[in-house]
Amino acid sequence: MPKEKVLVADDEQSMREFLDIMLRKEDYRVTSASNGEEVIRLMEKEIFDLILMDIRMPRMDGITVLKKVKALSPETIVIMITAYASADTAIKAMKEGAYDYITKPFKVEEIKLIIKNALEKKNLQKENILLKQVVKDRYHFGNIIGQSPKMLALYDLLEKVAGTKTIILITGESGTGKELVAKAIHYNSSRKDKPFVTLNCGAIPESLIESELFGHVKGAFTDAIATKKGLFEVADEGTIFLDEISELPLLMQVKLLRVLQDREFKRVGGTEDIKVDVRIISATNKDLEEAVREKRFREDLFYRLNVIQIKLPPLRERREDIPLLSNHFLKKYSEELNKNISAISPDALRILLNYEYPGNVRELQNIVERAVALETSQELSAENLSSYLDEQLPSKKKYSDLEIPNEGIDLERMVEELERALILKALDKSKGIKKKAAELLHINFRSMRYRLEKYGLGDGLNNEIDSQSYPDPMHP
Repeated sequence: MPKEKVLVADDEQSMREFLDIMLRKEDYRVTSASNGEEVIRLMEKEIFDLILMDIRMPRMDGITVLKKVKALSPETIVIMITAYASADTAIKAMKEGAYDYITKPFKVEEIKLIIKNALEKKNLQKENILLKQVVKDRYHFGNIIGQSPKMLALYDLLEKVAGTKTIILITGESGTGKELVAKAIHYNSSRKDKPFVTLNCGAIPESLIESELFGHVKGAFTDAIATKKGLFEVADEGTIFLDEISELPLLMQVKLLRVLQDREFKRVGGTEDIKVDVRIISATNKDLEEAVREKRFREDLFYRLNVIQIKLPPLRERREDIPLLSNHFLKKYSEELNKNISAISPDALRILLNYEYPGNVRELQNIVERAVALETSQELSAENLSSYLDEQLPSKKKYSDLEIPNEGIDLERMVEELERALILKALDKSKGIKKKAAELLHINFRSMRYRLEKYGLGDGLNNEIDSQSYPDPMHP
């Protein structure tokens, strides 16, 4: 297919013919004009990607034509050509929006390269604009799907806070879309063209998290073979999203507090104070106020992070959004998996509406994706949903026969006893390896260590303990 459209404008027929032949060999679509008025007439009918134009032409001089071209199509690249080099004329042409200024006689390879570079730059700018539009479309508030009263209230709050510099804490159960909301806030703020940087505080080893956040200088520790920027530096003028903030170690909580107060920090092993302008959005699925009471989270840091709190509702509290979300995911995965599925059957929708969704929107998304992958008809059937959901129901049935006596129960004591018993079972199953026990309980190692200390089951300092260093599960 032909490349971009190029207009050659020169009053010399020989020059027009030469440029026409040269450009067609390069596979450009070429149109010619002999004067300025003809250029404007052509521009009023179609848009050209690039114009090669002599600065001296009859009826209308090149600078006047350049102004009119830029008024009609600001994106069109204009390269001026002249046999009469003049610094003043060149400066004037560049001020009026010319991309470059070429003097006759010119080398063929030189002008080819100038045109190639100009069009590549134009295409790159176009791609950047499209990419930004895609990002904006993906994360603007309208694409956080839901039309329930709780979601409408959420949109209203997001619109109010997006344009501010205020620190934000997003709370909600796992799978409610906390990172999606953080991105929506960023991409609807004045920082949208600056970096959005994410750190999962529970996924980085405690020994590395300071270097990850603040960077390090060469030689600061054994593996520091070069100076490295931390995420706060990378996010300068943009936004940093601290997910699972409750998992941040206490020592790092102190250092983060300093950054919030002073907007500066030192790299690991460094002496220089580095100032940054970063908006901080944090998120947690834990009760931070409870963590403060239990001395696992600093109270002063909590108040710094909790300037504006955005609470995301669990899916079970906005069931009216389930059909809307289900159809959104149906369309998404039908396209991705090349399936021709256009609807959800009434029975399937009834199943979706009645499920509890402990994993919230993320779980609904996974359920629909799985059902679409298995579906062979043009309608999502109940059978392909039941096969997954039936696996989830036994745990619900297991506790359906529980009874509460008339005198009531001590819920906290019962929960603690159950938690302690399960920790001991996990330690027994893992042969005393704490890290493995934490994996069996689907909690992180820091959380496991806290519980061991809480119930007096070990010092919580090492990854492994031998059979003599924790109580016998049979004799707690």
